Amino acid sequence: MSKYHIAQLNIATLLAPIDSPQLSDFVANLDRINALAEDSPGFVWRLQTEDGDATSIDDFGSDKIVNLSLWDSVEALHNYVYRSAHVEIMRRKKEWFQKMGQAYMVLWWVPAGHIPSIEEAAEKLNILREHGPTVKAFTFKKAFPAPSELAGVSTDTWGGECPAT
Repeated sequence: MSKYHIAQLNIATLLAPIDSPQLSDFVANLDRINALAEDSPGFVWRLQTEDGDATSIDDFGSDKIVNLSLWDSVEALHNYVYRSAHVEIMRRKKEWFQKMGQAYMVLWWVPAGHIPSIEEAAEKLNILREHGPTVKAFTFKKAFPAPSELAGVSTDTWGGECPAT
Protein backbone atom coordinates (compact mmCIF):
# COMPACT_ATOMS: atom_id res chain seq x y z
CA MET A 1 0.00 0.00 0.00
CA SER A 2 1.35 3.41 -0.96
CA LYS A 3 2.28 5.93 1.68
CA TYR A 4 0.82 8.65 -0.58
CA HIS A 5 -2.47 9.51 -2.27
CA ILE A 6 -2.97 11.72 -5.29
CA ALA A 7 -5.04 14.82 -4.57
CA GLN A 8 -6.88 16.61 -7.33
CA LEU A 9 -8.60 19.96 -7.51
CA ASN A 10 -10.79 20.92 -10.42
CA ILE A 11 -12.68 24.23 -10.57
CA ALA A 12 -15.22 25.45 -13.08
CA THR A 13 -16.84 28.80 -13.76
CA LEU A 14 -20.59 28.42 -14.18
CA LEU A 15 -22.40 29.91 -17.17
CA ALA A 16 -25.50 30.42 -15.00
CA PRO A 17 -26.53 30.03 -11.35
CA ILE A 18 -26.37 26.45 -10.07
CA ASP A 19 -30.15 26.38 -9.59
CA SER A 20 -30.92 27.68 -13.09
CA PRO A 21 -32.70 25.69 -15.82
CA GLN A 22 -29.48 25.87 -17.89
CA LEU A 23 -27.62 23.79 -15.27
CA SER A 24 -30.49 21.44 -14.38
CA ASP A 25 -29.05 18.45 -16.28
CA PHE A 26 -25.65 18.97 -14.67
CA VAL A 27 -27.21 19.12 -11.19
CA ALA A 28 -29.46 16.14 -11.96
CA ASN A 29 -26.36 14.03 -12.70
CA LEU A 30 -24.29 15.03 -9.65
CA ASP A 31 -25.43 12.23 -7.35
CA ARG A 32 -24.90 9.60 -10.04
CA ILE A 33 -21.42 10.84 -10.99
CA ASN A 34 -20.37 11.30 -7.36
CA ALA A 35 -21.54 7.75 -6.59
CA LEU A 36 -19.62 6.51 -9.61
CA ALA A 37 -16.46 8.15 -8.27
CA GLU A 38 -16.97 6.67 -4.81
CA ASP A 39 -17.48 3.19 -6.30
CA SER A 40 -14.46 3.47 -8.61
CA PRO A 41 -11.30 1.49 -7.90
CA GLY A 42 -8.75 3.67 -6.13
CA PHE A 43 -11.19 6.27 -4.79
CA VAL A 44 -10.27 7.48 -1.28
CA TRP A 45 -12.23 10.65 -0.42
CA ARG A 46 -14.03 13.67 -1.87
CA LEU A 47 -14.95 17.08 -0.50
CA GLN A 48 -18.67 17.40 0.14
CA THR A 49 -21.15 19.25 2.27
CA GLU A 50 -24.09 17.73 4.15
CA ASP A 51 -25.93 17.86 0.80
CA GLY A 52 -23.52 15.26 -0.61
CA ASP A 53 -21.77 17.51 -3.12
CA ALA A 54 -19.55 20.58 -3.12
CA THR A 55 -21.62 22.98 -5.23
CA SER A 56 -22.25 25.35 -2.32
CA ILE A 57 -18.54 25.75 -1.50
CA ASP A 58 -17.61 29.15 -2.91
CA ASP A 59 -14.00 29.67 -1.81
CA PHE A 60 -13.04 30.41 -5.43
CA GLY A 61 -16.00 32.74 -6.03
CA SER A 62 -19.78 32.46 -6.10
CA ASP A 63 -19.73 31.72 -9.84
CA LYS A 64 -17.38 28.72 -9.44
CA ILE A 65 -17.80 25.14 -8.35
CA VAL A 66 -15.06 22.96 -6.98
CA ASN A 67 -14.19 19.27 -6.98
CA LEU A 68 -11.50 18.12 -4.55
CA SER A 69 -10.75 14.42 -4.14
CA LEU A 70 -8.15 11.84 -3.19
CA TRP A 71 -7.22 8.67 -5.09
CA ASP A 72 -4.72 5.92 -4.46
CA SER A 73 -2.94 6.55 -7.77
CA VAL A 74 -2.84 8.83 -10.79
CA GLU A 75 -3.88 5.84 -12.88
CA ALA A 76 -7.02 5.23 -10.78
CA LEU A 77 -8.04 8.89 -11.07
CA HIS A 78 -7.28 8.89 -14.81
CA ASN A 79 -9.41 5.80 -15.33
CA TYR A 80 -12.35 7.41 -13.55
CA VAL A 81 -12.01 10.70 -15.44
CA TYR A 82 -11.46 9.26 -18.93
CA ARG A 83 -12.72 5.67 -18.91
CA SER A 84 -16.01 5.77 -17.05
CA ALA A 85 -19.45 7.32 -17.45
CA HIS A 86 -17.84 10.53 -16.16
CA VAL A 87 -16.79 11.13 -19.79
CA GLU A 88 -20.40 11.71 -20.87
CA ILE A 89 -20.64 14.64 -18.46
CA MET A 90 -17.30 16.07 -19.64
CA ARG A 91 -18.58 16.05 -23.22
CA ARG A 92 -21.30 18.49 -22.20
CA LYS A 93 -19.07 20.94 -20.32
CA LYS A 94 -19.61 23.77 -22.82
CA GLU A 95 -23.31 23.77 -21.92
CA TRP A 96 -22.56 24.54 -18.28
CA PHE A 97 -19.08 26.04 -17.83
CA GLN A 98 -17.07 28.93 -19.21
CA LYS A 99 -13.81 28.18 -20.97
CA MET A 100 -11.04 28.79 -18.45
CA GLY A 101 -8.18 31.06 -19.48
CA GLN A 102 -5.72 29.51 -17.04
CA ALA A 103 -5.07 26.22 -15.26
CA TYR A 104 -8.18 24.94 -13.50
CA MET A 105 -7.06 21.44 -12.52
CA VAL A 106 -4.09 20.42 -10.42
CA LEU A 107 -2.71 17.20 -8.99
CA TRP A 108 -0.32 16.75 -6.06
CA TRP A 109 0.77 14.00 -3.69
CA VAL A 110 -0.28 13.96 -0.04
CA PRO A 111 0.67 11.51 2.72
CA ALA A 112 -1.94 8.77 3.12
CA GLY A 113 -4.41 9.86 5.81
CA HIS A 114 -4.00 13.58 5.07
CA ILE A 115 -7.16 15.36 3.92
CA PRO A 116 -6.27 18.52 1.96
CA SER A 117 -8.06 21.77 2.71
CA ILE A 118 -9.47 24.15 0.12
CA GLU A 119 -6.67 26.55 1.07
CA GLU A 120 -4.02 23.91 0.38
CA ALA A 121 -5.67 23.07 -2.95
CA ALA A 122 -5.78 26.75 -3.94
CA GLU A 123 -2.09 27.06 -3.07
CA LYS A 124 -1.27 24.07 -5.31
CA LEU A 125 -3.29 25.55 -8.17
CA ASN A 126 -1.42 28.83 -7.79
CA ILE A 127 1.93 26.99 -7.84
CA LEU A 128 0.90 25.29 -11.08
CA ARG A 129 -0.28 28.57 -12.61
CA GLU A 130 2.93 30.39 -11.64
CA HIS A 131 5.56 27.69 -12.31
CA GLY A 132 3.96 25.11 -14.57
CA PRO A 133 4.06 21.41 -13.69
CA THR A 134 6.53 20.60 -10.90
CA VAL A 135 6.79 17.84 -8.33
CA LYS A 136 4.72 20.11 -6.01
CA ALA A 137 1.80 20.66 -8.41
CA PHE A 138 1.23 18.99 -11.76
CA THR A 139 -1.25 17.74 -14.36
CA PHE A 140 -2.14 14.48 -16.09
CA LYS A 141 -0.11 15.69 -19.04
CA LYS A 142 3.05 16.07 -16.94
CA ALA A 143 2.65 13.82 -13.89
CA PHE A 144 5.28 13.11 -11.25
CA PRO A 145 5.65 9.92 -9.17
CA ALA A 146 4.87 9.85 -5.48
CA PRO A 147 7.79 10.99 -3.31
CA SER A 148 8.51 7.45 -2.08
CA GLU A 149 8.65 5.97 -5.57
CA LEU A 150 11.74 5.54 -7.66
CA ALA A 151 12.91 8.72 -9.38
CA GLY A 152 13.25 6.78 -12.64
CA VAL A 153 9.51 6.24 -13.05
CA SER A 154 8.23 7.72 -16.31
CA THR A 155 6.33 10.99 -16.07
CA ASP A 156 4.80 10.65 -19.53
CA THR A 157 1.28 11.89 -20.13
CA TRP A 158 -1.78 10.12 -18.81
CA GLY A 159 -3.82 11.60 -21.63
CA GLY A 160 -4.20 15.34 -21.10
CA GLU A 161 -6.07 17.75 -18.89
CA CYS A 162 -9.40 16.94 -17.39
CA PRO A 163 -11.83 18.52 -19.86
CA ALA A 164 -14.66 18.60 -17.32
CA THR A 165 -14.40 22.36 -17.05
